[in-house]
Amino acid sequence: MTFTVFFFLFFCEANHIDAITSSRAVYEKTGNVIWDGKTNEKIVAITFDDGPHPSYTPQILDILAKYNAKATFFVSGNKVKSNPDILIREIKEGHEIANHTYHHYYDRNMTAELLSSELDKTDKVIWDIAKYKPTLYRPVGGLHNDTIINTAVNKGFKVVLWSWHQDPQDWKRPAPNKISSHIINSLRAGDIILLHDWSDRPQTVMALEPTLEYLYKNGYKCVTVSDLLFRSNQSSPGFFRTFPVE
Repeated sequence: MTFTVFFFLFFCEANHIDAITSSRAVYEKTGNVIWDGKTNEKIVAITFDDGPHPSYTPQILDILAKYNAKATFFVSGNKVKSNPDILIREIKEGHEIANHTYHHYYDRNMTAELLSSELDKTDKVIWDIAKYKPTLYRPVGGLHNDTIINTAVNKGFKVVLWSWHQDPQDWKRPAPNKISSHIINSLRAGDIILLHDWSDRPQTVMALEPTLEYLYKNGYKCVTVSDLLFRSNQSSPGFFRTFPVE
């Protein structure tokens, strides 16, 4: 094998190596990536990924309103474009909107250029509809590495994952009582809870009310992720928003 051919093959192989993924401790130390709130106050943040959904998200909003609970919706830009009225309702009812890319790409080899485009496109559709600028971003599937995190941070986002013990895997469509039991039995102050409001999610909707009823009766309050971070004395970027004209 000639040196030229060897170098070419080495170069090609090197460019297909996955981006470096640092440890959770390294990422948390920067303050740019969040898994939990650090607090003893009885507050938690319930988050919903992938929506908004034309049927399930309004049902979720009705239940949240019943318990005066606030949530953070990590929205996909293409779903927002199809359901603008639901986005506006989420904002008007005091919930937080966060970026979850436009096409819901799950790619271990996500490039900075593609992620930047996905984040920008989602930001634009949200701004065009509601004059709201998200400051939080969640990678699809929680997949993260240095490229994904550094790209998001350089664009002004804080990366929010979820408490490792608070993934009831509702995307697998377990029975509603299994979803609510998982959340309740794993509950800790400062939890960031992962749920979804897209695809076929009646189980998630049915699990939400008993979960909120338990939280309410046991002195817990559901707040947005940004509020959780603020009350945990963890830095959170401010956001600018104006409400749409009626």
